[in-house]
Amino acid sequence: MKLKVPARPTDAVDAILLQWAQERPDLDASPMGPIGRIKRCAALLEQRLDANLARFDLNLWEFDMLATLRRAGAPYRLSPTALFSTLMVTSGTMTHRLKRLEAGGLIQRVPNAQDARSMLVQLSAKGLKLIDRAVEAHVEKERELLEALPAAVLAQLDGHLSTLLLALEARTEGDGVGVGD
Repeated sequence: MKLKVPARPTDAVDAILLQWAQERPDLDASPMGPIGRIKRCAALLEQRLDANLARFDLNLWEFDMLATLRRAGAPYRLSPTALFSTLMVTSGTMTHRLKRLEAGGLIQRVPNAQDARSMLVQLSAKGLKLIDRAVEAHVEKERELLEALPAAVLAQLDGHLSTLLLALEARTEGDGVGVGD
């Protein structure tokens, strides 16, 4: 299969596709283009977002947990099951992460008034103060990272990514595979 030269500046994924075209001309490796770009963008975005959150002594997973509790609304608490379902991680991973955040004084476990056998996870006052500062810097960093795209292109990209996400989530529900597994 002959690889078409893009009518745009080439990127790192184009180089990979060219190598496959040379080594396996019989293989249509075109799906590697969008998937490779999504993965590469995700990795580069994660690096930059992590560096930004380091100013608050947070990494992305800590930020995600605190932000999930914060956006749940006052009193900023959820069950561990609701947390790990939202964050797409296993219960074992969640237990480890909760212990770390609790040791840092950012969350606390409180009794569940609806079920005396279980506990809820709640932001501490320290955690609430931290996430309110960090989320402002996080959103500003995201805005900065996306500013190279014109508004119309960004809206179109967001729509296409939503379509892909909905398709992937529909498939995931049917095959029993979780994104964070």
